[in-house]
Amino acid sequence: MERGLGKREVIAEDLGYVTDSVRQLVTDTGFPGMKVLQFAFDSRDTGAAADYLPHNYPVNSVAYTGTHDNETSAGWLKDIKPEELRQVREYLCDYYTPDAELVRPFVSLAMSSPARLCVIPLQDYMGLDNSCRMNRPSSVGENWLWRVREESLSDALRQNISDVTRRYGRTAKAR
Repeated sequence: MERGLGKREVIAEDLGYVTDSVRQLVTDTGFPGMKVLQFAFDSRDTGAAADYLPHNYPVNSVAYTGTHDNETSAGWLKDIKPEELRQVREYLCDYYTPDAELVRPFVSLAMSSPARLCVIPLQDYMGLDNSCRMNRPSSVGENWLWRVREESLSDALRQNISDVTRRYGRTAKAR
């Protein structure tokens, strides 16, 4: 790849059923792997949940609340089982934030991880439900249709993104 394209920044999509050989390949390439926070608490995920708990993220990884293939975090938090929501709250040490507002500390959790990079979907910053989901894997026709409206890009949203980015040292100046 490097011979054909030159030196490029690459993120290894090491999700799903990950074998030791996949782990070794990611290590050998030096590419950062993906750590999806939702996978740490969702019994529907078949991977190793502990690998997705933020305190276990290696520095050479990319933290996500969810990806374009996942539910929005607000939608996911609403859809998971009560015991899974309890696990999220236990990990956050947050028993008081109303369920409808829990996405904000969830975003902060991903941002506070040791992962070198962090990607937060705009829908998660905005606290949007699954009607704003980007993609539903293995489906056709309703994917990649969501668009943010200009009027939704408020000063309050900009300030929230700026605050959380600065709080966890994820600004260009902090690097």
